[in-house]
Amino acid sequence: MKKLAFTLNGKHTTVSIEPDEPLLYVLRDRLGLDGPKFGCGLGQCGACTVMLNGTAIRSCSYPAQAASGTAVTTVEGLGSEEHPHPVQQAFIAEQAAQCGYCTSGMIVSSTALLRKNPNPSNAQIKTALSGNLCRCACQLRVVRAVRRVAQEGRRV
Repeated sequence: MKKLAFTLNGKHTTVSIEPDEPLLYVLRDRLGLDGPKFGCGLGQCGACTVMLNGTAIRSCSYPAQAASGTAVTTVEGLGSEEHPHPVQQAFIAEQAAQCGYCTSGMIVSSTALLRKNPNPSNAQIKTALSGNLCRCACQLRVVRAVRRVAQEGRRV
């Protein structure tokens, strides 16, 4: 076991990890976060998406040891039930979830996009979310939610 020190959702965190352990397993199994989900295990579905230094990454295929010294943000670090993040509020307003399995990854990817580009086109939104799969066909609602945040000019 080795130690991993990083900032998780704004708090300095140190945890013991296996050398080849994916970041997703550390977040879920060692730190008890259930926002990032295990979907495909290959970094192709987006259910495990988190932000690493502000960039959306697939945590199931990202080596935990590579997160040393970085800032990791999961959906839990964006907002709370009492004080939802603007993107979370927009997802609720647009009913951009059905089963919910992909939702945390979609919210994190949307937030990363809006931080880099506060007024993306629909094409840019679709490109940014192309790695987040939704089997329930909520993609149009997700695009509307991201457009809502952009049109309201809310800081994310």
